[in-house]
Amino acid sequence: MMAATVVSRMRMGTRRAPVPWLPLSLVAVAAAVAAEQQVPLVLWSSDRDLWSPVADTHEGHITSDMQLSTYLDPALELGPRNVLLFLQDKLSIEDFTAYGGVFGNKQDSAFSNLENALDLAPSSLVLPAVDWYAISTLTTYLQEKLGASPLHVDLATLKELKLNASLPALLLIRLPYTASSGLMAPREVLTGNDEVIGQVLSTLKSEDVPYTAALTAVHPRVARDVPMVAGGLGRQLLQTQVASPAIHPPVSYNDTAPRILFWAQNFSVAYKDEWKDLTSLTFGVENLNLTGSFWNDSFAMLSLTYEPLFGATVTFKFILASRFYPVSARYWFTMERLEIHSNGSVAHFNVSQVTGPSIYSFHCEYVSSLSKKGNLLVTNVPSLWQMTLHDFQIQAFNVTGEQFSYASDCAGFFSPGIWMGLLTTLFMLFIFTYGLHMILSLKTMDRFDDHKGPTITLTQIV
Repeated sequence: MMAATVVSRMRMGTRRAPVPWLPLSLVAVAAAVAAEQQVPLVLWSSDRDLWSPVADTHEGHITSDMQLSTYLDPALELGPRNVLLFLQDKLSIEDFTAYGGVFGNKQDSAFSNLENALDLAPSSLVLPAVDWYAISTLTTYLQEKLGASPLHVDLATLKELKLNASLPALLLIRLPYTASSGLMAPREVLTGNDEVIGQVLSTLKSEDVPYTAALTAVHPRVARDVPMVAGGLGRQLLQTQVASPAIHPPVSYNDTAPRILFWAQNFSVAYKDEWKDLTSLTFGVENLNLTGSFWNDSFAMLSLTYEPLFGATVTFKFILASRFYPVSARYWFTMERLEIHSNGSVAHFNVSQVTGPSIYSFHCEYVSSLSKKGNLLVTNVPSLWQMTLHDFQIQAFNVTGEQFSYASDCAGFFSPGIWMGLLTTLFMLFIFTYGLHMILSLKTMDRFDDHKGPTITLTQIV
């Protein structure tokens, strides 16, 4: 008889199943809010006795980074030196509840290969809620423990690798989750990801390679990503239906494989204050002119040519470079400049604030030459050109497939709300300090009226 499913293991770990009589919508909302900063982590290995049962967990327990290290250290020190890390963009325990094989419906499970791997694995561990900070540093932690750099692989690359049981290897396999995109149903995406897991494990089994595997996500799935089930979670009275923005695929420059990815919700440019929307001419266009684009390990350029545009042929060149910085001991990329070529003239924009680790992509709500949009596009001389990219994202190094890596966002730490809170706190602290100073400055009377002696008389001076 098959062992318990992923769902049942997670419920045994830290939380119980929802009470049957609770409304489904309330359960979904409460679970989504509780999971905003946590993601599940599933571990299994081909070696035995790597993990003991988790006995100190309780309802709502969240595994911290220190606790996670106590679970991972035995597997990394005593277990196989080949570690597989399946990273999904978004994942939560609700995915296993909604799409797993619960109540005996194994044929409807979107995690059949994962459940089978857990059932057959000599050692396994399921942590329903792990702090997102611990997960965000998981790759770095594994790299330090194994002494091996992470290698982004897909199924084709894995078949060409010759893994050695004595040499450490950290293999990263990206699994997308696009529940909010509307392009594919969540069940279809999760089923496809589960098939990838099954194919990878079959490849390792055929080569008789010992391994330790982990499945988790780089982002927690927040409440707005909860799929509408059983008629939806309902709407507030008189609430209008908000139309979801159009989703289009990113621009991808390929030579032997995808090298550069570029995406924006809106791509608009202006020449002499005449604005043109290039979104529909750029994304999802099969014959987009990428002539002049090229890529290598340290330098990349994405060239987009439009004809005609403002009565001429216009080319936009996004130029990026990747360099190694000894201080951080890692590669960082920077968009050195953005060039607009038209009628033999070139307009240069400095975009040095578009930067991040080379294994990440870069994302920003606005990359624009307009001051009210952040003014990330800076030019040293007055230009007739203006540009605005809304919900901008780009990646030119360490691209795996057609999916962006984890995004380094341009959002600063001190938002307007934080500044308002700090200023208000300082103002209130000043009032408190001034009041305390006034209280401490009060002096008691040094002369008092003695009822046994003559009364104190004050002579009126006329």
